[in-house]
Amino acid sequence: MSNLNTESTKYDIIVDSPGRINIIGEHTDYNNGFVLPTAIDKKIQFKFRKNGTPTTCNIHSANFNTNFSFDLNEVAPGDEQWANYVLGVIDGIQKESDKLEGFDFVLDSNIPVGSGISSSAALECGVAFGLNELFDLGLSKIKMVEIGQMAEHNYVGTKCGIMDQFASVMSKEGHVILLDCQSLEYEYVPIQIKPYKILLLNTNVSHNLADGEYNKRRAMCEGGVAVIQKKYPEVKSLRDVTPEMLEEFKEELDAVTYNRCSYVVDEKVRVLNTVEALKNNQLDVMGANMYETHEGLSKLYEVSCPELDFLVDFSKDYDEVIGARMMGGGFGGCTINIIHEDKAEAFAKAASEAYFEKFNIKLTSFEANPSGGTSLVK
Repeated sequence: MSNLNTESTKYDIIVDSPGRINIIGEHTDYNNGFVLPTAIDKKIQFKFRKNGTPTTCNIHSANFNTNFSFDLNEVAPGDEQWANYVLGVIDGIQKESDKLEGFDFVLDSNIPVGSGISSSAALECGVAFGLNELFDLGLSKIKMVEIGQMAEHNYVGTKCGIMDQFASVMSKEGHVILLDCQSLEYEYVPIQIKPYKILLLNTNVSHNLADGEYNKRRAMCEGGVAVIQKKYPEVKSLRDVTPEMLEEFKEELDAVTYNRCSYVVDEKVRVLNTVEALKNNQLDVMGANMYETHEGLSKLYEVSCPELDFLVDFSKDYDEVIGARMMGGGFGGCTINIIHEDKAEAFAKAASEAYFEKFNIKLTSFEANPSGGTSLVK
């Protein structure tokens, strides 16, 4: 193990696996709705090699300067969360193929952890993609996406939708993906937002509610669907519910469940509206939809937090920002801002000062550029 992290070590392949942003369509993927993500130019780089053993595997994280090893015959969830993402992928691959043998890999990430740009999906997809190449497993890209999602369900305990892994693997430079999370049909939509750019403001907070509260939201949405199904048996998820249909059940659903479902049903409409806006270069419509999404996430879905709300409200005082919202699972992480490129630096500085004064927490900011998905480094 000791030589795993040395520069002189020879590796067979190198893989880049990106994080992702989502322009709009938050918490809709596990409700079979539509999302509009893309991979970005923040990534995890993996260096893989076969190590000549039948079943011994060694992993080194350069970021955390930590190692772990395991045997392919004894793959099971452990105590280290980041290791479970890897182990879950190995378990998924072994269900599809018996070709895995002993391997080593080193990973090094420039994705800000906890920022809501899905370092976990980048990790899962990078492992699946790299091992598929290293051992010529013949897995399709969609199968790798599904293996990543199941790793999160079965080894980490987060019942996530498929958006993060799909965006990490399938993205195309200069485009966002309109993904139908029910059928997995997708369309690449060009994103041309000059003279604006995408700026992420990282709250650097994580209110450790995310996983438990995330699963509660999912269960509540499913509970709402169960009530609606009694009258409309064709409804399989909130994807199939119209605003008018939901209104019929306002008295039958408790207020919180109604609010959760209402947000998801409205968000479906906003995503499709935003796609049309992008196709017609109506950036102001996209921006207005983003603000509406944040309002719904904060007030109806209740996955925001004071820090995120503060930054979105702060952006409204700047004409150069045409849209902003919280992004990701919630309770911390980033806001995504569409800002005029000439004002991005000044806005980030002003937001940072105001945020520190309010919360005594340092804000970090970074640009995000739509990029291609997981790939071999030539």
